[in-house]
Amino acid sequence: MLTDSEGPSIALVVDDDPAALDLVVAALEDCGMTVLVARDGTSALALAERISPDVVLLDAMMPRLDGFETCRRLKSAPLDIAAPVIFMTGLTEPEHILKGLDCGAVDYITKPLKVDELIARMTIHIMNAKLIQSARAALDLSGPALLAFDPDGRLLWGSPRANEMVNDRFSGSSDKPPRSAFTTWLTGAAGRPLSDLQPFQDTDVEMCVIGYGSAGEVMIKVSSGHRASNEERLAKAFGLTGRESEVLFWLSLGKTNRDIGDILNLSARTVNKHLERVFQKMGADNRTSAAVRADRLIQSE
Repeated sequence: MLTDSEGPSIALVVDDDPAALDLVVAALEDCGMTVLVARDGTSALALAERISPDVVLLDAMMPRLDGFETCRRLKSAPLDIAAPVIFMTGLTEPEHILKGLDCGAVDYITKPLKVDELIARMTIHIMNAKLIQSARAALDLSGPALLAFDPDGRLLWGSPRANEMVNDRFSGSSDKPPRSAFTTWLTGAAGRPLSDLQPFQDTDVEMCVIGYGSAGEVMIKVSSGHRASNEERLAKAFGLTGRESEVLFWLSLGKTNRDIGDILNLSARTVNKHLERVFQKMGADNRTSAAVRADRLIQSE
């Protein structure tokens, strides 16, 4: 049965065919679901505005507002429902299937309906949607500031902390600054190795790409305020002077004493003196041990 600790799952079934409605409603109610019925797209939007369904079963061909436009509106602001949308329709051409998926549906089932197949697919999509919602809720509770954008720069979702930090600066019109610069940065970042990417800086926030989702979405971590440099973090962690932390930072990158001297305009002997004090303060036995500890600290953020 499609129930959980919060009660039965809610299905919104949208179809202007009474026979199809009766068949689907009876099958879903037999599975223990609560079923809401709409006979057109406008009624479906009104219902979704008042009650959050767990799944939407949607016919494509309906008068006035067809299923494709209904799906598009369900998945867009201001409704932006999280529930999976499944088309159930007599349209079987590949272009119709692609159109349905493109407007936000997760599946496309053709009529005449096979009820057992419909229930099986619907159950999987409901479970997946709830797992995603649980994961997002866990992220929200743990407090990281994360945003997800599609490769074209459109905001898909954000944790409460991230939304609070960026306000609406990336969800408004395309001419709202600094969206243009951000979109250019984001589209240039999509698909590139993370090690190649530089953060995006914007007044009081910094954004770093931390990974890519299975659907191509770009996952971004948001940091606020002044972000300590690697040298500042090393100095704070190990009680180093500014110059000692600079020497340690370049050591963590695999540089030799001569390289470090050239970079910092120091003699190799002076670099060696700094390293002796760094090893002592860190309690490190050798340069490899010190470099590994420094690198771990730098990579931990």
